[in-house]
This record gives sequence, structure tokens and C-alpha cells, in this order.
Amino acid sequence: MHSLVSKLLALALVALPATAAPAFADEPVPPPIATEWRNPGNSVHVRIDKCEERLCGTVTWANAKAQADARKGGTENLVGTRLFRDLEPAGSGKWRGKVFVPDIRKTFSGTISFTDPETMVGKGCVLFGVICKSQAWKRVR
Repeated sequence: MHSLVSKLLALALVALPATAAPAFADEPVPPPIATEWRNPGNSVHVRIDKCEERLCGTVTWANAKAQADARKGGTENLVGTRLFRDLEPAGSGKWRGKVFVPDIRKTFSGTISFTDPETMVGKGCVLFGVICKSQAWKRVR
């Protein structure tokens, strides 16, 4: 009985890595073009699209407070502003480029990644990637 349990356990451990990861994990994941995403506070919506040969994310809607905060920071028209710019493939489901923060009118290096069909994570970094901030955006239905 003991050897049967050992064999089953060994078989399960060998099979685990094959079932835990997708078969095509190293293949590039196509971005969800022409999709709209909302930030965690649902104060800003961004549409992900192709801009020339790269990806970009443009504000399609913003609530009054987000628009006022952007104006205080020097961004007069938040709607229509590109928050994500010049994004190029950087691995499976990940895109690297620039992230614009309208409240302070600053652009940082950053990434977006699609962790599942309903979640996009935007991340911006300063000081050569030492200090970063990320936000999980949800798909707008």
C-alpha cells in the first residue's frame, strides 16, 4: 500500500507543472484592442487602441473631480488625453512605454499588463524603476 501511495504522489508531482501553466505561456498575448477600462475609483475611463505601430490609452470619460484635479495640475482637457503612450511588447501580456499623470503634467516610464480578460494593471516608475506605483483597472462592460 505504501509503495502505491508513493507512486501516486510522485505521479501527481510530475503532472503538476504541466497542468499549472498554460501550454503556450511563452507566446505573446495579443492586447485587447478597442477596449475600455476604468481606474479603481471609477473616476477615469481609458480606451486601449493601436496608435500607429504601438498601443496607447486615451481618456474617454472622467468625472468632475478628476477633471478638476487635472486642470489644477495644468491639464486643461482630461478627456482626450493619452495616459498610456508608445507602448511596445515587453513579454507575454505586457507592454512597456510611457505613462502620463495629468494631475502633475509629468510622464514616467511604465507598463501595462493584462493579468486576465477583466484586469489591466498600469504601472509607472521613477528613479530607474526604484519607486513605482501601480493600479488595477477593470474592463468597462
